[in-house]
This record gives sequence, C-alpha cells and structure tokens, in this order.
Amino acid sequence: MAHPALPSSLARYDAMCDAAAAEVIAAYSTSFSLATRLLPAPQRRDVRNLYAMVRISDEIVDGAALSAGRDPASALDAYERAVLAAPGVTFHTDPVLHAYAATARRCGFDPDHVRAFFSSMRRDVTQTHYDAAGFDAYVYGSAEVIGLLCLSVFLAGRRVDAAARAEMERGARTLGSAFQKINFLRDYREDQGILGRAYFPGLRERALDDALKAALISDIRSELDTARRAIALLPPASRPAVAAAEALFRELTDVLDATPAATLATARVRVPAHRKLLVTTRAAARAGVRRG
Repeated sequence: MAHPALPSSLARYDAMCDAAAAEVIAAYSTSFSLATRLLPAPQRRDVRNLYAMVRISDEIVDGAALSAGRDPASALDAYERAVLAAPGVTFHTDPVLHAYAATARRCGFDPDHVRAFFSSMRRDVTQTHYDAAGFDAYVYGSAEVIGLLCLSVFLAGRRVDAAARAEMERGARTLGSAFQKINFLRDYREDQGILGRAYFPGLRERALDDALKAALISDIRSELDTARRAIALLPPASRPAVAAAEALFRELTDVLDATPAATLATARVRVPAHRKLLVTTRAAARAGVRRG
C-alpha cells in the first residue's frame, strides 16, 4: 500500500531534477553556462532545463546513440515523442525530462518550435550537405527556435506590446542564427573531418578558404548587430545575461576572424577563460547588472 507523500516530496524532486539539468550545461558549454549565471534564479533554472533537453537531442545524433548500439533515427523519434508529451505529465522518472516539462508549462513553449527543432536534428542523421534553402531551414530549427524558446522564458507571465515582441523575436532569431554559424566555423574540423557534415552552402564543392570565411564572418557580425539592438527591449533582469552571451560569441567571432581557414580545418579555437570572464563582466555592466 502506498504511503501518502510528504508535502515537500515533489518540491525536493523538482529541485533534484533542476540540479541534474544544470549539470548538463556545466558539462557541455562554458560560455553559455557563464552567461546564464547572470539571470535571476527562476529564469536561470528554466534556460538550463531547456538547454539540457536540447543537448541530449544533439548527443543522440552526434554519435552517443550509435556508440551505444542504438539507431540514432529511432532514438531521436522516441525522444521527440517524449519531449512533446512531457508538459502534459507532472511526474517523470527521467530527471531532465521532468525539469524540461515543468519549464515548458511555466513558460508556455510553442510545440511547433519544438517540432522544428527536432526536424533539424533529424537532418543530422541523414543529410551531410546543404543548399541555401536547406541551410536556412536547418538553422531555423536548430538555433532560431531555441532563441524564441529562451524569449518565452524571459517573457513568461508578462504582457508585451505586439510591436516590441516582434522586434524581440527578430533579435532572438538572429542571435540564435549567429550563434549557430559561429559554432559551425569553430567546429569545422569535427563536423567536416569526423562527422562528414558540411553545413555552409558550397562546402561540398570547395574547402573552407579565407575568402569564404570572411564572407561568413561578415554575415555573422551583421546578425550579432541586429540582435544587440533588440537586447534593450528585453525585461531588465534578462538583459545582462543576453548581452554577455552576445559579447562572448562576438569575441569568439573575432578569434575566428583572426584564424586562417586552414587552421580551422585542423584545430578548434577557443576564447581563454580569463578573457571570457572579462568580456562577460564588461557586457553585464553595460547592460545594467546590479547584482554581485
């Protein structure tokens, strides 16, 4: 016979699941993890819970499932079904899924954004090269909708003018797009040489060279500029973290710009930890952070 649950049981379980999701972001992304520390605790929790779901999906298609003897396509299908159904269930034995479900309910995540994300992840199972239209569709699902979902976290419980929301959504999409393209350049060696993926249109016919890299960097900087202008429209508590994330990826863009294309084919460049801390501090100060 089941015993009545203590009033604190679910709250303690929720906290454990949130902590498990936080471990995922700490293990996989130093830059994004650093930026999230500037968010108020509820938003920090919800962004980390979203990130954990996204990261697990990435791992399914990037080799973890195959290494474990699982078919990536069927594993991704099963995970998508679980993620889409998760908000309708108030208890999950999977800690990350439990944490994500609570966040999706609190923030009103659009299921179409989640479906678009998994559609792009599915491309990673079967597709290795992209034309311009396919690339745009991939970036929308893999990155732009993640920006929109983060915006849902920042605006949860708020009433926002339609015009301002449209501008914030544009900023969220361009920031997500810029982040993804920066990651493609940074991870060029692994994507092309190990996973056999060439995301940028034209890379099937040619190797990455300095001229192509310069054009990509110019596009990325334009998107970062668009996103930066929208940060001022965000709720004040969210601005320092988003400004820090934008600044960190802008710094990485500068490093990529200074690195020859031939080097990107053999090495993964990074921003040193001390430089990340300096960039984060300056960006947060400019955005008006008042917390220690």
